[in-house]
Amino acid sequence: MVRGARVMSRPTNLTGHPVRNGGTGVFDSVNPPAREQVHACVHCGFCLPSCPTYMVWGTEMDSPRGRIQLMQAGLDGRVAMTAKFVQHIDACLGCLACVTACPSGVLYGSLIESTRAQIERHYVRPLGARLLRKAVLSIVPYPRRLAAVTWTFGPIRLFRGLLNQLGLLARLPRRLRARLRLVPRLRADDVGSRLRHPASGERRLTVGLLTGCVQRAVFGDVNRATVDVLTAEGCDVLTPAQGCCGALELHSGLHPEARDRARRVIEAFQSLDLDRIVVNVAGCGSAMKDYGHLLADDAEWAEPARRFSARVRDVSEILDELGPPRASRHPLPIRVAYHDACHLGHAQSVRRQPRDMLSTIPGLTIVALAEPDICCGSAGLYNLTHPEPAAELGGRKARHIAAASPDVVATGNAGCLLQIAAALEDVGQPRPVLHPIQLVHASMLGRGVTS
Repeated sequence: MVRGARVMSRPTNLTGHPVRNGGTGVFDSVNPPAREQVHACVHCGFCLPSCPTYMVWGTEMDSPRGRIQLMQAGLDGRVAMTAKFVQHIDACLGCLACVTACPSGVLYGSLIESTRAQIERHYVRPLGARLLRKAVLSIVPYPRRLAAVTWTFGPIRLFRGLLNQLGLLARLPRRLRARLRLVPRLRADDVGSRLRHPASGERRLTVGLLTGCVQRAVFGDVNRATVDVLTAEGCDVLTPAQGCCGALELHSGLHPEARDRARRVIEAFQSLDLDRIVVNVAGCGSAMKDYGHLLADDAEWAEPARRFSARVRDVSEILDELGPPRASRHPLPIRVAYHDACHLGHAQSVRRQPRDMLSTIPGLTIVALAEPDICCGSAGLYNLTHPEPAAELGGRKARHIAAASPDVVATGNAGCLLQIAAALEDVGQPRPVLHPIQLVHASMLGRGVTS
């Protein structure tokens, strides 16, 4: 339990009449949680110290092995899909730190995603929760809508300090206040205005860039840095017209919607002659590398999805593949705290490459953080649907960062950038929070670092 944290009331007992359905208990027969994976969990407890919600609440049903026990009970028809059942599953951030910690190799990510898909088909959420999820998923995956909302609430971010001093923010409902802290600045993406960005000098690779939805609306400077660095290193970068990759729906259990988005993304890139497909958002990269599994049962799209996923790489993986940098790097004498985004470190096992990418910058020092594998609380839509535990985890991460005294924080995921920046402001320790590729870009151009 976090010392000094407010203890939230968490249900630990499930009630309801058992439901049996073709041997899958409370679940239908369409991709229920895999019994072999459920049975692979030996309840050893190695996952417990890695789990953010167990760390916050200390309850067994809010740990990975506790949730797997719920899945087992659901498969056996010993529980119903009640509000309590759903609450425990919803509380999971999906950070997959437990997968890294598990000595038995339990594929918890596929278990939680298949369980969430079952919930979306068979459980009716309270009206308020349905409206919130509908609103978020009607805005965030659409760059123009997201930009409009960001512009509307922009003054709150700009004058946040003054509003706090005047006590105006304190008058807002706590959950609304927690969400408003995440309002970003608008930094529109201009790299999609033309299809091809030619390599400087001899071409070494041709890559397609996912320009993203949140990235396109509020982190356009990350896309610009990605294109500039890759072209300087000898890559032709193609940016076809495209939409959201479907990561938000996939991790929320909305699999039909995620499959539709996956098909459209594959279609946007499949006519191009590409060596690799590059991503600069950890959550998107994780989802796109999983398209082959997501569309495995689709006769028309299974093979294109498999080929697509096989070419997806994080930008740090591309630079690692290219080897020693061709473009010059100017010194950046700064201390950088690098945070492993969960869907980069845990889901994709990409840990060395971002650090190696940063190590090509002369004068830059990477400083270690306490609890490096614990989620910052962003987790896709989690900091919007569960703002209080997300803020608690963000504060924990911010205090560890402050203790390390870096000049800059770097992380490879859009949600983490927003979450950590807001958390650092909350604890009175603001500092630039940037994508690692922005630091490489600044070094390449011989510029200083700004937020």
